[in-house]
Amino acid sequence: MAKKRINLALQGGGAHGAFTWGVLDRLLEEGDIEIAAISGTSAGAMNGAALKSGWIEGGAEGAREKLDWLWGKLGAVHDMRMTTWLAGLMPDTTDLLHTALEYSLPFTFADTVSRMSSPYAFGPFYQNPLRKIAEAFEYEKVCADAGPRLFVGATNVRTGRIRVFSGEEMSADVLLASTCLPTLFQAVDILDPQTGQTEAFWDGGYTGNPALFPLFGKEFPDDILIVNINPLERAEVPVTPQEIQNRINEISFNSSLLRELRVISYAQQMRKTWDSNADGMKNINIHMIADDALMNELSASTKVVPSPFLLVRLKQAGRAAAEGFLAAHKSDLNTRSSVDLNAMFL
Repeated sequence: MAKKRINLALQGGGAHGAFTWGVLDRLLEEGDIEIAAISGTSAGAMNGAALKSGWIEGGAEGAREKLDWLWGKLGAVHDMRMTTWLAGLMPDTTDLLHTALEYSLPFTFADTVSRMSSPYAFGPFYQNPLRKIAEAFEYEKVCADAGPRLFVGATNVRTGRIRVFSGEEMSADVLLASTCLPTLFQAVDILDPQTGQTEAFWDGGYTGNPALFPLFGKEFPDDILIVNINPLERAEVPVTPQEIQNRINEISFNSSLLRELRVISYAQQMRKTWDSNADGMKNINIHMIADDALMNELSASTKVVPSPFLLVRLKQAGRAAAEGFLAAHKSDLNTRSSVDLNAMFL
């Protein structure tokens, strides 16, 4: 049976990245789907590193086990900035979880402090709670030539541009840079061969969530499957301070992806007016797995609360969304786009 080769584009979104965990867990059960390359940002970068290293170790089943390990570790993080300690006080339903969290006194206090102080105020006592997890990856596997090619995006603080790392450049610092929200964590310094100097990096979601352009190479298949965890649309106009801030967060973390999709849409339209092989233009097929209904029940606050209930709920939703996508669009892979980009930008 011929395999369907695809690229994965994995968004960042903190604890909401557990949705992607579920999607990947289901996709890895499909023996006739081959993942050629992965572009990930923030939580998407962590998911990508887990999938890649697990795949090198034990194929699809090894990748699933490594993803389980990752989210088991993330669910056990106890840090005031990530407010995991609040999880036991929260209701076990997603629609009530974010409301109870946003209006709770402890979260309001922690959120206010993060807006009025700097992570540099910790001085010599500063620690990134994700460092131990990032350092636990076996980088000879994350950087291996075999298996899916992995690309991780981070934002250069000095230039404001995206920097995509791959291959031997991958390290714990690269994963931490890609997940570095500047209101929570200190910028991550990395010696950048492209500039010849040490550069400071923030979360890649500001400039590429995730970056699609690394997946355009001729060696990769035409199909890009995007796992979207930041709602593209919300029906209601936000009116409370919390709702407004949450929608700003979603729009800003979707803007770079939408720009790249618009360029792809334009290129596809131009391609139709020329010969199909004019200038070697690649025909990119775009697919997307998302659950906007669930994500509309959540908010930016639940991104920093990796409670076991929330992570399991998101994994289940991710598996269900992937199941629905495979039932409806597996036959579209390597054939056509299952996302109507023209309609998206009308």
